[in-house]
Amino acid sequence: MPELRPANPPTRGRLIRSFRYAIRGVVMMLALQANARIHAGATIAVVALGFWLKLERWEWCAVVASIGLVWMAEGVNTGLEALTDLVSPNEHPLAGRAKDMAAGAVLCAAIAAAVIGVIVFVPKLLARW
Repeated sequence: MPELRPANPPTRGRLIRSFRYAIRGVVMMLALQANARIHAGATIAVVALGFWLKLERWEWCAVVASIGLVWMAEGVNTGLEALTDLVSPNEHPLAGRAKDMAAGAVLCAAIAAAVIGVIVFVPKLLARW
C-alpha cells in the first residue's frame, strides 16, 4: 500500500504565517465587533472569578471549553457577516437570514456558557456566604 503524505508538508514559515493571520483575525474581531469586546470582558471576569474561587480541574475544563465555544461562534459569526456583506452589499432576505442564523449560533453558545457558569460558580459562591 502506498504511503500517504500531504501534498505540501507544512514548513515553519507557513506555520508562523498561519498563526499571524489567525492573531490578526482576533485583533480585527476585537477592534470591529462590540460583542467581541463584551466577550473579552466576560472572559477576563470569569477567569478572575475562577482563580478567586479556586476552581477544580474539571471545573476549569468546563469553563475554558465554554469560553472557547463562545469565541469560536463569535469568530465564525463575524467572518460570515463580512463575507455576506461582500457578496451581498445590498439588503437581501437570504443575506439577512444567514446573518441572523449566525448570530443565533452565538446566542446559543452564550446561553450554554451561562448555564455552565451557573452550575460551576453558583454553588461555590453560595458556599462562601
